[in-house]
Amino acid sequence: MNISSGFRSVAVAAIAAVGIGFASAAHADSGTIRFSVYKAAFFVGGSGGEGTLTFHGKRYPISIGGISGGLAFGASKTYFQGTVRNIRRARDVAGVYGAAGGGGAVGKGAQMIVMTNDKGAKLELTGRQVGLQVNADISGLSVTMK
Repeated sequence: MNISSGFRSVAVAAIAAVGIGFASAAHADSGTIRFSVYKAAFFVGGSGGEGTLTFHGKRYPISIGGISGGLAFGASKTYFQGTVRNIRRARDVAGVYGAAGGGGAVGKGAQMIVMTNDKGAKLELTGRQVGLQVNADISGLSVTMK
């Protein structure tokens, strides 16, 4: 049974594309990240903070900024820690992350969030929050290397 050359070319291209996808994922690595964020909101909110990315034994200072919109009010400080996955270089953590969600804290509270940036870096964070904050909003978080 003969396989047409066009079909064979498409099959080879598909296998090569899958192989490249697996190879690039295999070279991706992970690191740890810690930062604190101050947030204040009255329907539209803003946040800012700083922290550290640890990747391959080196520490990199980072800055955090963000904006949110929706049902949100209050002020809080959240201490986040977690893992950043799918990065090849420390600077891959830099970028804009988006999320939709809700939560709240009166006094103390806990948060968990997973976000991905345009480079494929995935933040898996847990945090403890202090303050008065209620939100059901869409928010964006920007991470920059200092």
